[in-house]
Amino acid sequence: MVLEHGNLSRMLETAIVAARLAGQKAVEDMDFAKASVKNGAELVTQTDSRCQQIIVDRIKEAYPDHGFIAEEGQAGRLFKQPPRGGDDVWWIIDPIDGTNNFAHRVPLFTVSIGAIHKGMPIVGAIFDPSTDSMYTAVLNGEAQLNGRRIDAGEDDMGEFSSVSLDSHFPSYDGVPPWVCEIIQRTRYRNLGTTALHMALVAKGSFAATVASTPKLWDLAAGAMIGKCANAVLTDWQGKDIFPIDANAYEGGHLPAVLANKKVHPQILGLINA
Repeated sequence: MVLEHGNLSRMLETAIVAARLAGQKAVEDMDFAKASVKNGAELVTQTDSRCQQIIVDRIKEAYPDHGFIAEEGQAGRLFKQPPRGGDDVWWIIDPIDGTNNFAHRVPLFTVSIGAIHKGMPIVGAIFDPSTDSMYTAVLNGEAQLNGRRIDAGEDDMGEFSSVSLDSHFPSYDGVPPWVCEIIQRTRYRNLGTTALHMALVAKGSFAATVASTPKLWDLAAGAMIGKCANAVLTDWQGKDIFPIDANAYEGGHLPAVLANKKVHPQILGLINA
């Protein structure tokens, strides 16, 4: 695939349309959604699968040979379809990021659609239906919110800055000390959707976000948007998360830090102290 601006723009337009369609469906269903437990650890609703199908169908209309990795597959597994053509393009989809909120009728959730080529993000769209906010970016382009440029900025960590955190840290016995340090030093936040956290870092509303158990579909769109907004994304050791081998990916956790350039090394320093 030739990564020309025109091709990327068309892909982004497809993602935007798909995200809006799925977001509209989710809003329509929210008051009637019934949740069940998936894999003993996560909530899922029928709307998750319905929204995912809307997205996949819309993308396939334009790109029938592209591959897909999405959250909702059979028997609690991921949904995965490798590319059929010569283009190594995968669409990475989270139909409802924030299902726990959605299932409890809390209108804080997003539709996250990214695309990667040879393991690197090339397109990202994150839609927040509750505020009609569409965060977008393509490779070598601007990060935008509803068509206007956004930037991660240079806010420092402090009593008036916000850093978002996960609501659980299953790899630890209790809350790690660095979490307490962030809570004490900042106006920490948890909105229940990793994709929205990443979008708000790209917008400059949050100085950083730390995610302990995200999966590829939580990160792919936000990675592109964050990069184009001059934010820095790494794992907890400061190593690049992308490129990623989509063929080999089977749903593992990808602990991540996305932050503006000033705060990113500070967060890594706290985590690894």
